[in-house]
Amino acid sequence: MPDNEVSQSANNDNNPLPFFDPGFHEPYEEGDQEHVAGFGVNPDKEEKETSNSIEESVKYWQHSDLISRSLDTTKKTLEQVVGLGDSFDVTFKEMTFGGQRTALFYINGFAKDNILQEIIKRLTYLTPESYDGSALKAFIMEYIPHIQVETSSTLSDCISKMLSGMSVLFLEGEDRCIVMDTRSYPVRGPEEPSLERVVRGARDGFTETLMTNVALVRRRLRDPGAKFEVTKVGRRTLTDVCVAYIDDIVDKAQVNNIKERLAKIDIEGIPLADKQLEETLLHKGWNPYPLVRYSERPDSVAAHMLEGRIVLFVDTSPSVMILPTTFFDLCQHAEENRQTAFMGTYLRWIRFAGILASLFLLPLWLLIVVHPELKPASLTFIGPQAQAKIPLIAQFLLVEFGVDLMRMAAVHTPTPLASAMGLIAAILIGDIAVKTGLFVNEVVLYMAVAAIGMFATPSYELGLANRLVRLVLLVAVALFGIPGFVVGVTVFIVMLTMRRSFNSSYLWPFIPFNAKAMASVIFRMPVMYSRYRPSFNKPRDRSRLPKN
Repeated sequence: MPDNEVSQSANNDNNPLPFFDPGFHEPYEEGDQEHVAGFGVNPDKEEKETSNSIEESVKYWQHSDLISRSLDTTKKTLEQVVGLGDSFDVTFKEMTFGGQRTALFYINGFAKDNILQEIIKRLTYLTPESYDGSALKAFIMEYIPHIQVETSSTLSDCISKMLSGMSVLFLEGEDRCIVMDTRSYPVRGPEEPSLERVVRGARDGFTETLMTNVALVRRRLRDPGAKFEVTKVGRRTLTDVCVAYIDDIVDKAQVNNIKERLAKIDIEGIPLADKQLEETLLHKGWNPYPLVRYSERPDSVAAHMLEGRIVLFVDTSPSVMILPTTFFDLCQHAEENRQTAFMGTYLRWIRFAGILASLFLLPLWLLIVVHPELKPASLTFIGPQAQAKIPLIAQFLLVEFGVDLMRMAAVHTPTPLASAMGLIAAILIGDIAVKTGLFVNEVVLYMAVAAIGMFATPSYELGLANRLVRLVLLVAVALFGIPGFVVGVTVFIVMLTMRRSFNSSYLWPFIPFNAKAMASVIFRMPVMYSRYRPSFNKPRDRSRLPKN
């Protein structure tokens, strides 16, 4: 943060206005004498405060967002706005250096003790002769041994930065304060993401700290055109959101569109980070299919930025959003690019087969059972070989709900017990259900295949959406037979076709059809064969390799 020049106050203290506190820049209105008389607090006034932002709250208590020249007035305002004196971790430490009264404002849990100690140590060398006109300028230019220092003239800005972990130094008689970046968040080290594991490749993953995540991407993307722009979302949470892109590749219209949407978000806060931001940004309503891609791998994020994608980092989240995206993007995994082109293509085909099985295997089998005339003689072995005590559709629904229940239980089960729980569910419950005649063997078998296909889907959100579609198709087949299956599949395809991810087709390159792009989806192309970036992203520079 570059040092800002110290501005001179516009106040004229020699000509005070009626009901005017020299510490403020604006006169008070009639009836507000309590501010001049020592900032007397009215309990009724506390109850009536309904501020929606820090700035509104500051103006409510002192009629101006500008910093007072009086430390006592500033302290009393902070007592009302941030609960100074009530919250144990909010500190307002008053000190005197060289005859200059100061106050250090910070949060205990965020401040780096060694940095603050060094700053205070240097300030103890001040003497009254050290000030040459402006105490603020002397503090910044000579006696604060820190790189990231700036000044601020508004109290709401100081409070916002203090809540994000910075330290603020107020000076008696000055209408500006010094803001120092001394924050240190509780963090964990980068670890390999559990949902995006690879056999070969990097083992580091994103954490809950924005700066760490940006640094992990910067390490892989040493391009001067890479831009990381930060804004805040949420009136109360003031969550840092970073928009990342490569300036000479990305479609600037998309970047501007995202920035405008972020600026228009008017919400109390996004404590659940990226998922809440996605919903406020896209307004997709009840549609189950994800319109952004989540990733916890820095190498995948850097690769997508090189394709012309836009990435959104949200502080406190180890996942980042990549957009725009397509249905086929969500079906690809980093492991495919860590193998040879041939093996990567094979792995991609197996994954596609698993995703298709998770969608259509159970509805097709149920359709063949309901309409035996559709089953060829060569497929008589697919069953069912026996009858159960409950209808097939009820069996499928019970098994579907059972698998979901087991998945949710595994999330809340301690790791050493998860394996035991899986054995109990698979062996005891499944085996006993078949032996007692409640289920047929084929239902358990095909449900297991569909579940494996769902778990093999790289995108967790896409796997859950596909499971919901499978349930709808099962019910449609059970109620209406062949017409139910045909209509259900048609509605499913039309629904995906009509979806737009930031004004881009969700089924691209299948709809609209692009032969070369479709080939790159079906086959994992060798690196030197991928000469152009996907046109879906509307990149300004399509060429990946230098032209011959």
